[in-house]
Amino acid sequence: MPPALATPTIAAVLDPLERGRADAASTGSFALVHRDSVRDALRVVRERGVDAVLVSVRRCAGDAPALLEQFTRAFPAIPTVALMTSHTAADSEALLRLGATGVRRVVDATEPAGWRKLREVLGSPPPDRGGLLLAPVLETIGPMPNGTRRFWEELVRVAPDTTTVRQLANTLAITPSTLVSRFLRAGLPSPKDHLVAVRLCHAARLFDEGDLTIGDVAYRLDYASPQSFGRHLRTVLGITPSEFRARFPYPTVRERFLDRLVRPHVGTWRKFKPLAPGR
Repeated sequence: MPPALATPTIAAVLDPLERGRADAASTGSFALVHRDSVRDALRVVRERGVDAVLVSVRRCAGDAPALLEQFTRAFPAIPTVALMTSHTAADSEALLRLGATGVRRVVDATEPAGWRKLREVLGSPPPDRGGLLLAPVLETIGPMPNGTRRFWEELVRVAPDTTTVRQLANTLAITPSTLVSRFLRAGLPSPKDHLVAVRLCHAARLFDEGDLTIGDVAYRLDYASPQSFGRHLRTVLGITPSEFRARFPYPTVRERFLDRLVRPHVGTWRKFKPLAPGR
């Protein structure tokens, strides 16, 4: 069964009356994470994966325009959508200020059709970032058993939130000892080696996509602290997180991963069955 499409996650700053309408429009299409200020909404972007930011024109006073301008420069891959639910003079002025910050998408919800438009704008499936790593793996290996393909699909999908082989094995419905022994018998690097390498790919992608701090990336990848992330990088690569961010952009980390764990073992992967003898 193919995996279900992910639901976009949207950080939203709306008036109380707008929240109810937006929640109704979001049903089945996207998930809203409501916050009371633009500053708090942008904090959500750093704490978790967010696919867009939705801001009410009514909530764009004070320091909000300046914060949004900083955000659009730091996270160009995350769109910001302005929601307009009235046409007062103050709304028109706020909309002009938003345009100057780099916000280019506006949904006019003063008519019922506007809420349907909001579903269209925010309900598109989020980009499959894991697919950018999975695609070259599958292309390099070529034909493979179903269980091998599932191993790679699940590894790439859950790696950002998975820190141990035990967690990975639970996802694959196999005991950790059996998973490890099958890799050992096949002469492949261990499941832990694969998990560590894929998590490094995710870390590099996060650093490349926006102005995330080392702490932001550490928490996104479920490390206990930035210091824990730093210790891990020193153990694996012998460098600090700052050096990793400066020297290892995502394409470099991905090629290193493919060169170490995929390309030398293509023949093995094409017949390997990591999950069960018949799978």
